[in-house]
Amino acid sequence: MNPEDRSEIVFFDVETTVPKRGERYAILEFGSILVCPKKLTELKSYTTLVQPADLSLISTLSVRRNGISRNDVVLAPLFSDIADTVYDILHGRIWAGHNILRFDCARIREAFAEICRQPPEPKAAIDSLALLTQRFGRRAGDMKMATLATYFGLGKQTHRSLDDVRMNLEVLKYCATVLFLESSLPDVLVDKSASPETTSLRRHLRASSSGEDNALISSLRLPSIGENSVAQPDPLNMSFLRNEMVSNNNLQLDTLMEEEEEENQPSDTVVVSENTTDHEGYLSPDAISLQNIRAVLVPFYHGSQLMRLKLLHGDSPLQLYCSRLKIRFGVNGKFLDSSGRRRLNFVVDLNPRLCSVLDACDSNAQKVSVDSGSSSDWNTMVNPMKGFVNYPNARIQIPTDISGDAARYAIEVHQRESSGDAQSLIFSNPSAEELESLLNPGVVVDAFLSLEPYDYQQKAGVRLVAKKLVIHS
Repeated sequence: MNPEDRSEIVFFDVETTVPKRGERYAILEFGSILVCPKKLTELKSYTTLVQPADLSLISTLSVRRNGISRNDVVLAPLFSDIADTVYDILHGRIWAGHNILRFDCARIREAFAEICRQPPEPKAAIDSLALLTQRFGRRAGDMKMATLATYFGLGKQTHRSLDDVRMNLEVLKYCATVLFLESSLPDVLVDKSASPETTSLRRHLRASSSGEDNALISSLRLPSIGENSVAQPDPLNMSFLRNEMVSNNNLQLDTLMEEEEEENQPSDTVVVSENTTDHEGYLSPDAISLQNIRAVLVPFYHGSQLMRLKLLHGDSPLQLYCSRLKIRFGVNGKFLDSSGRRRLNFVVDLNPRLCSVLDACDSNAQKVSVDSGSSSDWNTMVNPMKGFVNYPNARIQIPTDISGDAARYAIEVHQRESSGDAQSLIFSNPSAEELESLLNPGVVVDAFLSLEPYDYQQKAGVRLVAKKLVIHS
């Protein structure tokens, strides 16, 4: 069938394992329904359990989430056995689902990549989490499917694929009915005391005949996911929404280092004086005006309809030069990425001015994140004092060098001479062992940091990523 003739909307959902740190996701169930876009009637359904290649991935936590045990899938088909059917259901149709852009789409792409198959491509995509948050507002709380179902009295979410997609369609019908009624009497039915998202409905409803509706739907349109079906080794760019469509398959969450986005930009080589405030685009905290800190949404890449968060100071990207940071805890590398590389980070104490700057960044980024439809829990950069002798501190990430040796890290380390400002390069793209030997508790460093927002697995925040470190003698 020609993809242009496939006018149905396909609502789909995948149930997966809940991976431990260093593990990948495995699909345990796929469910879908084809829906007539004009009548919103179900035309056809499909669901199947899926046996993962490694049954040990099904943990107790996975069973508690969706009730699917190893015994349930031991006789089920492998994903390779159902790949043709899944491809035929999805390819060339409009995709719909709750939080599919950040989760389900990525899992589908990963599954096809694992069997060396081109993934299906959508005609367009509608993520009901983003759509309902923007149009329906947060009157139903955190906007998770279970919360919405409770709000409308639709029963308890089962976390089974076919049940969830049918519940998703019913939730959309209920929300659409409420919005239709409110559009007829917006000044009577829209609660004036509701949240800003809800009270702004009048503008959305009155603009329904303008271009705003089309703009909303087009903002949810997926770029082609067939350009690169091979899973990338360091998937840090908010699901698959990037030029290379990098998949977020196995990143796990360290205590406060929830990882979603890492640009791996090359380090800037600079010779600095502590008395200056602008080191080739890196600003010291004292040079930053808190009122000039902004968080904005920008395209993932040129021409993309999908957006990511970016922090600015005025109109320039916000990057920090932080001098004389004292290391509280040395290099932590016990967590692994999807390719088995150690993910490195260390913790530093913060002075009051730097705390103020980071708090302002968090506040601005969190507001834009919530306004854009995210329901993820926000983790702040600053870990507050827990006692009289404990200073506020923050975790600094060390980026991996994904284009080179898998055991190297994309950072320059310099040594500052005790007699002055002169610096000498110690390491470029060091190994984990080399970094561990240098970044010990009590060591003082100057850090050149980028601020990189992330939103992954219902966790969001801003990561401090070191581009260059200068160690004091």
